[in-house]
Amino acid sequence: MSASPARVRALTARSAILSVLLGSHPAQAPAGWIVRVGAGLGLQESAVRAALTRMVAAGDLERGADATYRLSERLAERQRRQDRAISPDLRAWEGGWILAVVTVGATDSTDRAAFRETLRLARFGELREGVWCRPDNIAADLPEVARQRVDVFTGRPEEPAVALAGRLFAPDRWAHRARELLAALDGAETIGTRFEVAAAVVRHLLDDPVLPPELLPQDWPGAVIRAHYEVFRTEFQAFADGLIAEKPVAPP
Repeated sequence: MSASPARVRALTARSAILSVLLGSHPAQAPAGWIVRVGAGLGLQESAVRAALTRMVAAGDLERGADATYRLSERLAERQRRQDRAISPDLRAWEGGWILAVVTVGATDSTDRAAFRETLRLARFGELREGVWCRPDNIAADLPEVARQRVDVFTGRPEEPAVALAGRLFAPDRWAHRARELLAALDGAETIGTRFEVAAAVVRHLLDDPVLPPELLPQDWPGAVIRAHYEVFRTEFQAFADGLIAEKPVAPP
């Protein structure tokens, strides 16, 4: 990856398995398929098998009687969040904002950090301690447990919306990273390298604030990076199908 314009996480057996299953519908696959695809990405088969065992023990995966592995419910929720990030459900923006005001405090620093992350993943920005908001152009995608800790309001700020969005979400910074990843994806020469970059693209999409067009900087790369990711996903599916057709692998 040293030649790529963007730094991304190196591929490991665990990250490869997670990325493959998170991108699969349904989120399950036979052990042999997973092992073969991992080998095609340059991973040792023994490392993939060991990672499968560890991931079951850690509660990341569930193993069926037929040697099929599926995402645990916790990671299935992550997949649903990932799907929404790749294809967000937008609605017309009429200038309103959603405010989530925290009414039930955290029990400790760990709980506070986890709750803040929940609000961030729901694409809220922190206006001040205990007050989070975002434009009202997508549903307030808060888990029920989080909704029990906030009161939700709608309103319109006096501050210009473009300035407020810039302060809360730093869209220019997101766009800069997106362009780096696009260049890296286009410049990657092997399927393994493209897979690494595509995984970074998905992580970046999870951080997309999904602002209405009226609040976005010019030449916003959101649609472009999603389109390039879909092209890679089609390419990777063909790659994986070809590997299995070429040489099926027996389950462990």
